[in-house]
Amino acid sequence: MEETVQAHVWISGRVQGVFFRYNTQQQAQARGLKGWVRNLPDGRVEAVFQGEPARVQEMLEWCHKGPSGAWVRQVELIWETPDQHISGFRIAY
Repeated sequence: MEETVQAHVWISGRVQGVFFRYNTQQQAQARGLKGWVRNLPDGRVEAVFQGEPARVQEMLEWCHKGPSGAWVRQVELIWETPDQHISGFRIAY
């Protein structure tokens, strides 16, 4: 069985109102990742990415740029024990 990792990130900058969540979902699904993404009241975007280490790393690199129109100032990251209850990748509210 292949290794699974889980990254929990908080992305700050101009990351709301620029289709960040939608693009994050598209990028994660294209990489076969599980998890979720949501806007926070303080203007940041929070996300969890779970999957193969190389794919999660690609997703983290994408988060440092984001979609066109976004301006990413900081990506905070913690590694977590993978949550076995996550399925698919969704936009959370």
